[in-house]
Amino acid sequence: MADWIEEGSKAPDFTLPTHDGTQLKLSSLKGSTVILYFYPKDDTPGCTKEACGFRDLKAKLAKHGAVVLGISPDSPQSHESFRKKYSLPFTLLADEGHVVAEKYGAWREKNMYGKKSMGIARSTFVIDAAGKVAKVFKAVRAEGHAEQVFDLIVSLKGDA
Repeated sequence: MADWIEEGSKAPDFTLPTHDGTQLKLSSLKGSTVILYFYPKDDTPGCTKEACGFRDLKAKLAKHGAVVLGISPDSPQSHESFRKKYSLPFTLLADEGHVVAEKYGAWREKNMYGKKSMGIARSTFVIDAAGKVAKVFKAVRAEGHAEQVFDLIVSLKGDA
């Protein structure tokens, strides 16, 4: 189990399949602020709430040059259904082998009612235009998280 990626370090590059079956390479987004959020599972209550929060702020985030990428172990087909069902206007990435989640430290041991298992820790990494990790949000609460990230983006850009 990897440690969390540190703020200020270079964001590990990766290439993953998207919801539409194409491949996305993180470094292709250099020059943009990237909001990379890890979530456990498509179409579950907390994950839906978090995704819809980013959906509702997409235009404001884009105005500040921010790109939203959601990442979970679900398949591209599952992501496509999730996007359609909730009109999600951003890219969802399929990390089916949780390789990228491990690189970022988002694949962690979880303890639910005394039962230990490995899974995604809901977390967000804000990556600046130079490809460095500007902020790490660990143990994220789905409700209100998109607003928290938006406020950070505004403060990084220095305008409202």
